[in-house]
Amino acid sequence: MNGFHIEIPNQKTGFVPGETIDGAVSWQLDAPPRQVFLRLFWFTRGKGAEDMAVVSEILFDDPRAIETRLFTLSLPQSPYSFNGKLVSLVWALEAGAKGVDAVFRQEIVMAPFGKPVDIT
Repeated sequence: MNGFHIEIPNQKTGFVPGETIDGAVSWQLDAPPRQVFLRLFWFTRGKGAEDMAVVSEILFDDPRAIETRLFTLSLPQSPYSFNGKLVSLVWALEAGAKGVDAVFRQEIVMAPFGKPVDIT
């Protein structure tokens, strides 16, 4: 069974702009993949077309089928996570491997005080 997991100490999900995220990516796959990735990105959710941008990506070379790797990512200064009536902006970390259908997504908040801006 193929699967990925992202672990952030204390299960923290709220971060401020410019903060560093330290954590670990674990995976258990049927066979060693060529490469495992961890992406930091944001996307919009709600009415209209979805926007999305990958802000950074870490590639783990020569992975084993079952492994855990540590990571450090620096958050940018913007855009902030926000909740609106029609659309919201959500930040996330996503782990996966090229050629493997399974991915794991961990949603996070990136805004002042570590809480989404309410624009309703």
